[in-house]
Amino acid sequence: MTGCRTRSLTWFGQLWEYETPKVIVVKNRHLGTIYRLLQLLIIVYFAWYVFVVQKGYQAQETGPESAVITKVKGVSTSKASRGAKRIWDVAEYVKPPEGGSIFTIITRTESTKLQTVGTCPESKSVIDARCVSAEDCRYGDMHVLGHGLQTGRCVNATRGSLRTCEILAWCPLEDETVTSESLHEFVPSFTILIKNNIHFPQFGFSKGNIEGENALKSCTYHPIHSPSCPIFTIDFIVKEAGVNFTEIAYKGGIIGVIINWNCNLDLHPSKCRPQYTFRRLDLRNNISTGYNYRFAKYYNKNGTEARTLIKVYGIRIDVIVHGQAGKFSLIPTIINLATALTSIGVGTVFCDWILLTFMNKDHMYSLRKYDKVWKLEEMNTATITTVSSLQDSPATSESLCTNHDPPYKDSPSPLSESITDQKGQQEQSCDGTELPPGS
Repeated sequence: MTGCRTRSLTWFGQLWEYETPKVIVVKNRHLGTIYRLLQLLIIVYFAWYVFVVQKGYQAQETGPESAVITKVKGVSTSKASRGAKRIWDVAEYVKPPEGGSIFTIITRTESTKLQTVGTCPESKSVIDARCVSAEDCRYGDMHVLGHGLQTGRCVNATRGSLRTCEILAWCPLEDETVTSESLHEFVPSFTILIKNNIHFPQFGFSKGNIEGENALKSCTYHPIHSPSCPIFTIDFIVKEAGVNFTEIAYKGGIIGVIINWNCNLDLHPSKCRPQYTFRRLDLRNNISTGYNYRFAKYYNKNGTEARTLIKVYGIRIDVIVHGQAGKFSLIPTIINLATALTSIGVGTVFCDWILLTFMNKDHMYSLRKYDKVWKLEEMNTATITTVSSLQDSPATSESLCTNHDPPYKDSPSPLSESITDQKGQQEQSCDGTELPPGS
């Protein structure tokens, strides 16, 4: 019980301890070199990288509010069935036509014409629809990869002895009578106008990528000669994305136009300009490559609803906008300055670790660095004499030789013996009486 009480009192007493740094000058060439190098590295890091590169003195805002409007210009042709030429304009080859940030320019089509609702054999490519007899076909079944509803009959597939289940669908099927048209001959010369307006709400700053009244009359984007022009050719976009045009026109693909706004609002607003980069976004592999989709055009044929199913391959353009803006602010400046000044102390911690771990000879550095000092509980304050009172007193020599208890007591150290000897010599010189050793 007594031990627990003692430990509790000891722990309670530690609550009132106070630690203060002690300055010790260590004259060591190697340790001093390490210390100065660490300080230099920390200063260079904060001065160059944090404040110059990262602009640590600014308040930052990322992800601006953005609006994108696109317009495509150009006309192309394709060879239709029986060698006839067909004209393609913007209303036909741009999907969707609204002019948003994502759109497709059609480069090739596969059309299945004169489709009507009726019965026909399922496609041979649907493995689950292959059959030997009617027992293999269940009425009302529908395969996920199929084209229609099974009728329960097993019939001969078109062009071959293979038999498949009969289905109710849009017939004839796409795989049987498809015709292909390519219009990529003039596609490289198509132009795309990209209008982009951004807004940083934190700073109340808005900017667009079109500057000047005559900016759109006769310009085409070039990263060096015309970096502010927002009109791009398909040929330039495809080349900058590192894509072969013939390949992407045949199988389709997705290309991203990345617009990056990096604005330093401490400068004039005219210095805030977008940077354009281009990259292919779809993955090219053996499983699924390219980009395509289907749509249908419906019409009436002799009172019967019919349609033309069109599978299109094209270049899909995704306009992606990124951005960040910065402006001087006192709060981040103070925070980074305080962090820099605090980080300089890392050199002291590191050198102390080296000093006490690898260079601590006979614990000499430890004894010099760590001291424990506490105030005596019972102390006669009247015995403390100031320097000024010593100078004014007529019995100066007698007061100087009077031995009083110090106001603070130090923990024992290797120097205690030498201090005791010096104290004994002082007492001997004052009263003229030689004291015995140890008294």
